[in-house]
Amino acid sequence: MTGPHLGTRPAAWTAAIVLSVTGSGLVGGVAHAEDIDHLTAQQIADRSRDALLGAQSLHLSTSGDLGKGSTPMSLELTLDRDGNCNGSVDLGDSQGSALIVKRGDDIWIKPDADFWENQVPNGGSAFAAIVGDRYVKGAADDPRLSALTRTCDLNTFQKLVSDNANDDTGTLNKGAKTTLGKASVIPVTRMRDGTILTLDVAATGKPYPLRLTIEGNGADAVVGLSDFDDPVPRTTPSPADSFDVSALLGRSTSPV
Repeated sequence: MTGPHLGTRPAAWTAAIVLSVTGSGLVGGVAHAEDIDHLTAQQIADRSRDALLGAQSLHLSTSGDLGKGSTPMSLELTLDRDGNCNGSVDLGDSQGSALIVKRGDDIWIKPDADFWENQVPNGGSAFAAIVGDRYVKGAADDPRLSALTRTCDLNTFQKLVSDNANDDTGTLNKGAKTTLGKASVIPVTRMRDGTILTLDVAATGKPYPLRLTIEGNGADAVVGLSDFDDPVPRTTPSPADSFDVSALLGRSTSPV
């Protein structure tokens, strides 16, 4: 028995968010040390991409609707280049939510009742009763959990950014310096296919991209990036709080 695959939509939605960022041509290039106030919009976007690709870890926060028939979702993940992560995903529209922890070769997922019912329709309620208030634990390379594993890998995120940053459709505009929380930022905006994409870039220190907003053409989503190079929490669920995925779904024989 290979069992159902858990958590494919979070990975797909994360990829869509990333491609919305990178496919817009908002980021791309090589960083330099000039004062950001004197840089052009494209130069600021260039520096922002370089800073993002150089990060060893970060916190990713996403919420909203990408339009074109997508379902509003939200993610809160701290992830690093070693593939460790800690956070949560909410599929929206009462489709379920889950806590996610990945450390080394192991991954844990703790779905709520809606997740079991909607994402694992064949036997989900029975699985929920068996697992109770515990995490499902498995190997990170288990194909039934591999979508979540990819979601947790900063290398995957950065590769998408690197591979999809060459589309320069539309005019890139630089806005006036403003604030985002306590941070000073410069917004860089592009109109693309009826959608307005605004990237807020840190105006002091490294020019990290701190927020992307996507509005128009049915889309209304926000991506927040923070805690660059801060370590992913090392705490993992205890054995008493874990239920082995193979005991629940049977051993997997499918390739990743």
